Amino acid sequence: MAKRIKLMRAPGAYVQGKDALLEFADRVEYLGKSFLFIAGGRSGAAAKVKIEKSYEGKDAKRRYENFSGHSTISTIEALRKIVKEDSIDVIVGIGGGSVIDTAKAVAFYEGKAVVIVPTVASCDAACTGLSVIYNDDHTFNAYLCYPKNPEMVIVDSQVIADSPVKFLVAGMGDALATYFEALTCVRTAAPSVENGGITKVAFAITELCYKTIIEHGPRAIVANENHVVTDDLEAAIEASIYLSGVGCDNAGVSIAHAIYNGMTDVDECTSMHGDVVAFGTICQLLFECAPTELLDEVMNFCYAIGSPMTLADMGITDKERCKIAAAKAASPTDSAQNEPGGCTPEELYDVMILADALGKKFKAARQ
Repeated sequence: MAKRIKLMRAPGAYVQGKDALLEFADRVEYLGKSFLFIAGGRSGAAAKVKIEKSYEGKDAKRRYENFSGHSTISTIEALRKIVKEDSIDVIVGIGGGSVIDTAKAVAFYEGKAVVIVPTVASCDAACTGLSVIYNDDHTFNAYLCYPKNPEMVIVDSQVIADSPVKFLVAGMGDALATYFEALTCVRTAAPSVENGGITKVAFAITELCYKTIIEHGPRAIVANENHVVTDDLEAAIEASIYLSGVGCDNAGVSIAHAIYNGMTDVDECTSMHGDVVAFGTICQLLFECAPTELLDEVMNFCYAIGSPMTLADMGITDKERCKIAAAKAASPTDSAQNEPGGCTPEELYDVMILADALGKKFKAARQ
């Protein structure tokens, strides 16, 4: 089999730190003179205050548009119209995953630069070169892949510290899978998310991602609960947004993310993406017969930060419903087939039930 050409991509610049948004204007001035800010939620409003302060004494055209909902086709089209009418140079996405995906899509279609300002650390979308696009009825439409990653990502750690803890829990849950999925893809020579061969630096980033959240994650949660920026929180933010995003983009995915894809067909599962991926990581380790010590380390971590460890934690009370998720997760085109020899719906169902049973025993022993 011919070797796949290796590929490595990342944002043009990544900036992170307490009150980093007070430097926003200086950081982005080389990109253009006219900015469209797509901002969502209360955290978006908090970010706007700092951004506007950074523009004191500076001349740049700025327009803000409030965002709520999903990255839908009609929303993207409406924002594209604004870009044309106002001769916008730069699109800025301020908020969580849906805002970020929308900003990247608008910038791509209009051929503009894009700057991402995550206000929660719930996922790694800020650093990736793709968006999830939905139809106007909020059903899934497509993954939109771009020829490049965002020009810049700016993360204000104090804004993250002031956001609800559940978002950081979800972000670290998403990050938890990065190393294990990359390891599987390296073993099977599966393609990266960017459809390239996996570089050594990409794999090293995924390993660093795992080590970082294991070491700093539990204390980062406490810092977030108390709205303070500490070295532990800074490390967890970097792992959840940058290391996970760049690592996943340039490595690959497997069962953990396939389990999430499958769970989107189970209506009662209301957990965030990263929460389901964390449970999916335990499923993947069980499928791969991981050493007991490693499985214990991962489950201890999930328990320490509050990630879901049972089906009930995700709102699922009837285990038979997992057959729906397993069937979708094991489809021929989903990432679970990156496992050596692939997998079947029956095999995924079995590990989901086993993960649930082990999670119940694990939690009961600690209560």
